Amino acid sequence: MEGQEETQQPHLQLANKLFLLSHPDVQDIEKVRLREEVFAAVKADDMAPLYETLVSESVLEMDQGLLDSMKAKIQEELKKLDEKIADAEENLGESEVREAHLAKSLFFIRIGDKEKALEQLKVTESKTVAVGQKMDLVFYTLQLGFFYMDFDLISKSIEKAKNLFEEGGDWERKNRLKVYEGLYCMSTRNFKKAADLFLDSISTFTTYEIFPYDIFIFYTVLTSIIALDRVSLKQKVVDAPEILTVIGKIPYLSEFLNSLYDCQYKSFFAAFAGLTEQIKMDRYLHPHFRYYMREIRTVVYSQFLESYKSVTIEAMAKAFGVTVDFIDLELSRFIAAGKLHCKIDKVSGVLETNRPDAKNSLYQATIKQGDFLLNRIQKLSRTGKT
Repeated sequence: MEGQEETQQPHLQLANKLFLLSHPDVQDIEKVRLREEVFAAVKADDMAPLYETLVSESVLEMDQGLLDSMKAKIQEELKKLDEKIADAEENLGESEVREAHLAKSLFFIRIGDKEKALEQLKVTESKTVAVGQKMDLVFYTLQLGFFYMDFDLISKSIEKAKNLFEEGGDWERKNRLKVYEGLYCMSTRNFKKAADLFLDSISTFTTYEIFPYDIFIFYTVLTSIIALDRVSLKQKVVDAPEILTVIGKIPYLSEFLNSLYDCQYKSFFAAFAGLTEQIKMDRYLHPHFRYYMREIRTVVYSQFLESYKSVTIEAMAKAFGVTVDFIDLELSRFIAAGKLHCKIDKVSGVLETNRPDAKNSLYQATIKQGDFLLNRIQKLSRTGKT
């Protein structure tokens, strides 16, 4: 993937602008600017197939003259690409044939023709022998998948890449695949696996074509906070030199992470409020905004209650810098959903924790399994007698 170092793939930049254009919280004046930028990008790359889709969705207005002009340019360019393929097949070697087919694949990607791009990538793959080059084709397919948020295509491509690695493949591409898979996991709400994959890639990150390094750190911290225990969070995130060098550039993120670890709950809630806008405006996190908000509150409330057998609601509200009514309502919801192990004594205004005893749970599970086994043996013995 030469020439893409430290530059986000233009189509993924465009995808983010299209997402913001459809976002209800983006101001109209900002949408005017975004629409102009989207139109300029579509026009610059002759993206006629995407242009027609955006017109049908009322994102852009129809300019028939522009559409005809783009289609004419596409036909002209395709004629040149087909001539190069024919020339390579007649006069040149296998490597040149592959390069000619790859150029046609990249052209279809550039103009936003998903189906033809995927077809041509398959043709290019049939002309490809080296595992590394096959992997590069998978990365192009993954980028298409993320542009269209086609999770079926992404999932199949990740599996295909893993199978290719069984044939060989270099560590640099393997590490890049971890970031792609981490983004897929985060986008499909598997935050635990996403955190593991992102953390594995911190020191080897080179996947600038899908997002910049600071965004990668943003995702790593957010997923790790709800996926790791305190000891692992300290070791892998709070004290990680790679994260420390970047985290200060991302508004509220350092306060969010460190105030949680240092049990500064009032500061945590303030940073949390600042981060919500960034999460809501993120293309990959936005669909999971409410879920993430619930999960992070579960983490912080559980951490606070872990230190107490009982604590007054007033003391907890003071620690978080919120009202008693707010914390009462919050905890009631989380307790009812089975997210927190405590009960509220409304009369005395006290929270009493009832954390499950791990040993006792294991003992009860063993007894249940023993009873089940005995019942099976008795049934079998009765069957044998008859």
